[in-house]
Formats: sequence, C-alpha cells, structure tokens
Amino acid sequence: MLRLNIILALVLMTCALAVVSARHQARKSFIELQAEEKRTRDLDIEWGRLQLEQSTWAMHGRIEQVARDHLGMAIPSAERIQVLSPGTAQP
Repeated sequence: MLRLNIILALVLMTCALAVVSARHQARKSFIELQAEEKRTRDLDIEWGRLQLEQSTWAMHGRIEQVARDHLGMAIPSAERIQVLSPGTAQP
C-alpha cells in the first residue's frame, strides 16, 4: 500500500509539473501572439500612409508641375498636336 501511494504521489507530481509547464508555454505563446498582432497593426498603419503618399505623388497636377519645373517640359501648342486614327499611316 505504501508503495502504491509513493507511485501515485510521483505520478501526481509529474502531472502537476506538466500542467505548470503547459500553462507557462501557453502564456509565452499568448505574449508572442500579442506582439505579432501589434506588429500587424503597425504595418497596416504604415501601409495606409504609404498608399496616401503614393496617391499624393501620383496626382496629375504634381506630375505636371515636376515635368514643367524639373524637366523643362511644356504643353505643345495646338499647331504641333497631331491626332492619328487607327489604321492610318504617316509617311
């Protein structure tokens, strides 16, 4: 009987240690999950900012201003504009 009690006590302590270890691992995993969710939110915010910046840089007026100021480009006069229809060839 004493031998059975000792074996059961050892099994009980082993199970208790396994429960403690499993709870500790679960807490560590939860902390990692929270950190990754925060990182996801931060990346979503950065993605939104980058989309806003891209839309700002791609605005028609901005492109036209850069072409005019930095590249020295200008809108051609009406006499210099040629409209081509599909299928017509210019010599």
